[in-house]
Amino acid sequence: MTNKLTYIAFLLFLCFSLQNSAQELSGSIINANNQPLEATYVYNLSSRSHAHSLENGSFILDKTKANDSIKIVLLGYETKTLVLNPQDFKNTFKVVLNEKSYQLDELVITEQLDALSTISKMDISTNPVNSSQEVLRKVPGLIIGQHAGGGKAEQLFLRGFDIDHGTDIAISVDGMPVNMVSHAHGQGYSDLHFLIPETVNNIDFGKGPYYGKVGDFNTAAYVDFSTKDYLKDSSVSLSVGEFNTLRTLGLFNLSEDVKNQNGYVAVEYLSGDGPFESPQNFRRLNLFGKYVLFSPENDKLTLTTSHFTSRWDASGQIPQREVDNGNITRFGAIDDTEGGNTSRTNINLEYHKSVNANTILKTNAFYSHYDFELYSNFTFFLEDPVNGDQIRQKENRDLFGFNSALTHYTYLGNTPLKLVGGIGLRYDRTEGSELSKTLNRTTTLNNVQLGDINQTNMSAYVNAEFEFGKFRVNPALRLDYFNFMYNDKLQVNYETQSETEAIVSPKLNFFYDASENLQLYLKSGIGFHSNDTRVVVSNMGRDILPKAYGVDLGNVWKPTPKLFVNTALWYLFLKQEFVYVGDAGIVEPSGKTERFGADLGMRYQLADWLFLNADATITKARSVEDPEGQNYIPLAPDFTMAGGLSVSNLSGFSGGIRYRYIDDRPANEDNSIVAEGYFVTDFNANYSFKNVTVGFVIENLFDVAWNETQFATESRLQNEAQPVEEIHFTPGIPFYLRGTISYRF
Repeated sequence: MTNKLTYIAFLLFLCFSLQNSAQELSGSIINANNQPLEATYVYNLSSRSHAHSLENGSFILDKTKANDSIKIVLLGYETKTLVLNPQDFKNTFKVVLNEKSYQLDELVITEQLDALSTISKMDISTNPVNSSQEVLRKVPGLIIGQHAGGGKAEQLFLRGFDIDHGTDIAISVDGMPVNMVSHAHGQGYSDLHFLIPETVNNIDFGKGPYYGKVGDFNTAAYVDFSTKDYLKDSSVSLSVGEFNTLRTLGLFNLSEDVKNQNGYVAVEYLSGDGPFESPQNFRRLNLFGKYVLFSPENDKLTLTTSHFTSRWDASGQIPQREVDNGNITRFGAIDDTEGGNTSRTNINLEYHKSVNANTILKTNAFYSHYDFELYSNFTFFLEDPVNGDQIRQKENRDLFGFNSALTHYTYLGNTPLKLVGGIGLRYDRTEGSELSKTLNRTTTLNNVQLGDINQTNMSAYVNAEFEFGKFRVNPALRLDYFNFMYNDKLQVNYETQSETEAIVSPKLNFFYDASENLQLYLKSGIGFHSNDTRVVVSNMGRDILPKAYGVDLGNVWKPTPKLFVNTALWYLFLKQEFVYVGDAGIVEPSGKTERFGADLGMRYQLADWLFLNADATITKARSVEDPEGQNYIPLAPDFTMAGGLSVSNLSGFSGGIRYRYIDDRPANEDNSIVAEGYFVTDFNANYSFKNVTVGFVIENLFDVAWNETQFATESRLQNEAQPVEEIHFTPGIPFYLRGTISYRF
């Protein structure tokens, strides 16, 4: 009898032990609108194991058992602490988080997948944007300038680069590339105007060539915009301002109270003449739609479509000498027949699937049809003293591709390991890529370049992340293969010129969590940007994919609960900096270059409703092979700064004051011509009552006379015997007031 009782007691003890032994907890995190929440931090207070929710809100927490306490944290949502019971392991564990205002003291750096991206999301929330230019400015250290009537892609500056329109920064939206390879106006041309800013949910970015998931153009940085999966409310708004400015916007929720489905459309129309004496006649129409479907297994299917069309006139860049001698004003023109039109239609299909408890598949396939036509005149009568130097750049493009990544969470012994493997394809087919001499936008004088371009990029990468307690190691390896094909229509005989090239790009990054609120990192890697197809075939395949070697040493730190600081020391070496001058159809090899500097960022929450932020970058950019004093890199900024003070939801009030600064910078190689810096301040204020919001924006609050873009250009006017090289510029907007009213329903 005693033996039987002992045996029964042993079985009961064993069952109890098994029930309470550590196991995996599978669950999902949603908000009050039943939408999944990504990057939520789930922490077991007993075993100290942790996990982050995926895009579909799911997570798996290991080393967990009944009666353990778990903490669930996501910045911008109320933190929850729960005690687990046995039923939580039998059913899908679901947690609902309620949204709240951002509080910087709740941010714990070690709880974030990427603290800097989290901060950028807070920036968007506390200081919303309403133009595509402002969206780009949310990337710390990125300065932009417009110089062609509002319809042309902006000129970008970052980390000592004059990136032009995108040569050294990889930009994407929902995984779909924005950069246009072998573009009629220049390599990597990135027109983001199809993105309606109110649809942006998050900005994922990284500086330097350290990321296995990003390939072409990722030398200075990459930026990936994610659009919202759903709308909280439908709304309509109207903005009216000086210079005949008009903006209308409609955001319409199509799936209210529909379970496991989201759908909405957005419509934006803009028009304006600008401050110029010759009206810009700018018009742009944007259409955007998104549909999201969740399966019973929490898989996610997303269909996104968009279309935009734009047309504009422009006064062009004007020579400083004509303003100085009084022949024209700052807002006058030498040739006001510049301008253009462009359009882009996008279809993007995304699919996210939980293959099993530890494996996630994420893939997207995309198609874009793109048209572009631009008329410019930079040198006036330098080359053609009779007809002038107007040029037309034109192309018609189809872009196809897909990206697919498989993420697997496992262990190597007792070491947590995250493995990501990805493949991708991009195919660009451009017909009639053209550079022509024209007269008054109506007469074609002669073709300089005319041909068809086919460019293919296939890629594969593997990315690993080993977690050794507070120390993480992140190696990655990327392979890219390119095929360049060009059919020159100006040749008498038909011929296909073709070149191929492959490149391997290793990366190695280290992270150390010194404390809950201090993370140190060392990043290193090799990146590249491809050259224009016409350049590649004309150079017989030389220097197709010049490499960029980079290293970053930095930290993200919260020295006090309300203060967030990020710093970095960095270095970037380019083996060959080819500059394709699309305006002239020529290639300017710049040789080897190096850039090094420091980044500093700060976010400080003075009160629940008051936020202060600032970002600064100091850089030295030089050509390696030229003698001292002749080795400046034209238009490379050596100091930039941006920041501001914003009010968020103070009894219905919101708004802020923003500034941006770029210092004087060399406009040519010997610094004999200088592009003047500027300091510009903008102001906005809004008040919301019930479902109505009224507000106003003032750009250039202090009415500074500033030059938005500047170039050292050799030009000749019709009455001049000899050409002159000096600064040509596009003036920045003067004091500009715009009012807005919106209604939510």
